[in-house]
Amino acid sequence: MSVLAIAFPVEAAVPVAQSLIGASVAFMRPLLGLGVLVTLLMVFKPLVMGIVRAAIVLVVPRKSLEQRVRQHRFNGVKMLNRMANDYSRSQPSFAAELRNLAASDR
Repeated sequence: MSVLAIAFPVEAAVPVAQSLIGASVAFMRPLLGLGVLVTLLMVFKPLVMGIVRAAIVLVVPRKSLEQRVRQHRFNGVKMLNRMANDYSRSQPSFAAELRNLAASDR
């Protein structure tokens, strides 16, 4: 047997191996890029979260303390009126008391 008999099958297998290696590299390249992106986001997560919060505050500014207190009171009045409506048939005196509390301006 000569050396050429061994070289020809290897020579025929080289293009197949190159195509398989090329396909695996083409498949792994986006995964490697995605892994790098995820790693960078995890490393710079506090910075990214700060930028996101700043953008949210820029678009939707925070309400003032007076506005927040007024909204909280309004939600309380709505809750008392809802409770009064629920109790109006079974306990009318309790419902009247709840409506009185909702109407009082504290």
